[in-house]
Amino acid sequence: EGSRGRPACASFQRARLLVPPQASMSSARYDRAITVFSPDGHLFQVEYAMEAVQKGTTAVGVRGKEQIVIGVEKKSTAKLQDPRTIRKIHQLDESICLSFAGLTADARVLINRARVECQSYRLTLEDSPSVEYIARYVAGIQQRYTQRPGVRPFGISLLICGFDAAGEPQLYQTDPSGTYSAWKATATGKQAKNVREFLEKKYDEGVADPVKLTIKALLEVVESGSKNIEVAVMSRGETLRLLTEDEVAARVAEIEAEQAAEEEKAAKPSAA
Repeated sequence: EGSRGRPACASFQRARLLVPPQASMSSARYDRAITVFSPDGHLFQVEYAMEAVQKGTTAVGVRGKEQIVIGVEKKSTAKLQDPRTIRKIHQLDESICLSFAGLTADARVLINRARVECQSYRLTLEDSPSVEYIARYVAGIQQRYTQRPGVRPFGISLLICGFDAAGEPQLYQTDPSGTYSAWKATATGKQAKNVREFLEKKYDEGVADPVKLTIKALLEVVESGSKNIEVAVMSRGETLRLLTEDEVAARVAEIEAEQAAEEEKAAKPSAA
């Protein structure tokens, strides 16, 4: 018996019920707490936020010599829904714009904060902010949400692009962990790895037609053609311009015609 007259075996059984299995302890300890590292160095909530990004629609950014192009895969809207309210390309400043993949509500918060920071920078320094400054500012916000209790990471990845004071095009990407990096061409969202591999093969310095390359990259993952593609172009000294549906459709038709001609040309030797 135990020290108070209770059977020792009953105390032992009760203690066993209070101790969960090791796997459950590991999951509860590291899987839910955002500020606790797992033994192998992972922050699982940040990794889950990156999974949310990978489930978002694809966004592609390509830096040309005179232009920067952003292309996105549009979600199909309901018949009675106004498509103008579903936007994935946003202008932050006269020479800076962005797109995103992931949770739209999270993106709206960061977009508003980035716009306020652009205006605050202009008011304080009487100059336009650089693309790197805004990318670093947004990444700093994302990073702070990975180490504070009671919050969760932003489930989005941003493509921030524009022109610096010297007129050179710049393209940056941020992710939920709070890191940011400069790119010549990149993609984020669903099947971003496949699109990035395509860009690595097709991109060259001073690409002559970044619009065409962007649309071709999106066609690697978009099945419905021009209907679900939105493209924006920012040129040196000009503001952001969204291509019309007719312009995108014409570009897609041109690309498909070229691909059909190449396939026909490749099939002729084998037929002979």
